[in-house]
Amino acid sequence: MTLKLCGFAASNYFNKVKLQLLEKDVPFAEELVWTGNTHPLLMDRSPMGKVPFLDTPSGPISESSACAEYIEAAYPQRPLLPADPLAAAKVRELIVYMELHLELVARELYPEAFFGGKVSDGLKERTRKLLHKGVNGFSKLAKFSPFVAGPEFTLADCAAVTHLPLVSSASKIIYGEDVLAGLPVRDYLKAMGARPHVQTVNADRKASTELMLSRLASKAKAA
Repeated sequence: MTLKLCGFAASNYFNKVKLQLLEKDVPFAEELVWTGNTHPLLMDRSPMGKVPFLDTPSGPISESSACAEYIEAAYPQRPLLPADPLAAAKVRELIVYMELHLELVARELYPEAFFGGKVSDGLKERTRKLLHKGVNGFSKLAKFSPFVAGPEFTLADCAAVTHLPLVSSASKIIYGEDVLAGLPVRDYLKAMGARPHVQTVNADRKASTELMLSRLASKAKAA
């Protein structure tokens, strides 16, 4: 059985895992699965109905962090975690900071920033404070030398390439300022964009985003 990555390419968490698989040269197939689907065939594989998830020869795995750890253990070629325990922990630490203290916080802004909705002024102000706090913490850990965790491309870069653009875009749209402007994120993303696998992920993301927005518009018309 070929490893199967399930979800859709507009999802930054899907793309984090996809980039990992591509960079490690792991053979895999993609299965298009949208969120909001409560079909038993989905819920049996991803009990919260979230994407991405993996179909492996031994059974399904949900949650992107668990998927990433499985891939590193099952496919040790081209490792994206350092062999040194402390260095590996620092990579994981960076990922947690980006996902818990940056992307998850900025996600509160997405309805208005990207989907035509509205976010209350109170929530915007609370989110701004949390984002600045998260950026301050992240800035003390990120190296950008030239990769986010240091001299080697790691799982932290798979997360950074997919999460940081959303944080920057959402904050610029809502606040008129990029909360990451004080860090060399723009130059970093430009350098990462020269990598062939990043280019593949970004092209697929663009196509999937257009499809997702078309689906949302169709649902709104039907409502």
